[in-house]
Amino acid sequence: MLEAVGVSAFDEDVYRAVLSGPRSTVRDLAEHAGAGVARTGQALRRLAGLGLVRRVGRGQWESVSPRSALSALLNLRRSEAETVFAGVETEFADLHRLHRAGQLGSDPGALVEVLTGREVTARKIEELNRSVTTHLWTLDKPPYLEPVGQPHFHERETATTREWAERGVDIRGVYCLESIEPPGRLETLLELAALGERSRLLPHLPFKARIVDRRVAVVPLTGGSQDSIVLVHPSGLLDGLMELFEAYWEQAEPLLSERPDSVEGPSQEELMLLRLLHAGCKDKAIARQLGVSVRTATRRVAALMRRLDAGTRFQAGVRARERGWV
Repeated sequence: MLEAVGVSAFDEDVYRAVLSGPRSTVRDLAEHAGAGVARTGQALRRLAGLGLVRRVGRGQWESVSPRSALSALLNLRRSEAETVFAGVETEFADLHRLHRAGQLGSDPGALVEVLTGREVTARKIEELNRSVTTHLWTLDKPPYLEPVGQPHFHERETATTREWAERGVDIRGVYCLESIEPPGRLETLLELAALGERSRLLPHLPFKARIVDRRVAVVPLTGGSQDSIVLVHPSGLLDGLMELFEAYWEQAEPLLSERPDSVEGPSQEELMLLRLLHAGCKDKAIARQLGVSVRTATRRVAALMRRLDAGTRFQAGVRARERGWV
């Protein structure tokens, strides 16, 4: 069945052998597959090239999560053979159950997985990004693994968001004021929203998290840094994190209007001013986000208040709601 994603029948036998135990040597796997050590070693190298297994210490091999690894392969080949993959998705779901059963049999604590080291965590996050198929929910706050203002970061972020949106992924992000402080970050978030991400803003978030396909959550261990992360697999804890995301989502304000525009609706700049005012931004912070002087930002806020016939900034928010702008 896995031939559709480039795995031969023999290699699949070896892969199933790896899935059946937490870690195995080449010799053990060769005996399981009824083949020579050399042939089994070649199969393992091919599987590693496809991202399905990896070598660990003392000549042992372990499997990468089948759901993550096989999802990545499916997404890569879906455009070439769309009709073939319906049966494969059922197959890798079975493989995932086999993998989880093997994990739980040897280590019930595998429902929560701790990864440390910047390289290891970055590789795992990239692996999860490639495996996204239905949902990507994010609670976002600094610090980040990379400088968010760098052009390559912006290009990769917009490209992946566009790809997910085209596949119908439910992309939702809750951001805080710290998220939009880096220069150019707000423009990027608005571009992501235009591509299909539903983005909302809160004054503060206590931690950052990412939930992939409602099957795994990624949570940094300390201070928002991703040098050490926890992967939370299907469990009561994951259910709680998903409910917490939904609660923050309901409290947050949309970055872009989620209502149909009225005839005399606000401009995008006016909407952004309302979001920033609601989040508690002062004129200096507003000026930084809009790329203008503080005096210009103050004038634009005053013009918005005049248009809404509001005497205070709080009243401006009330009037905007009455008009259905936010």
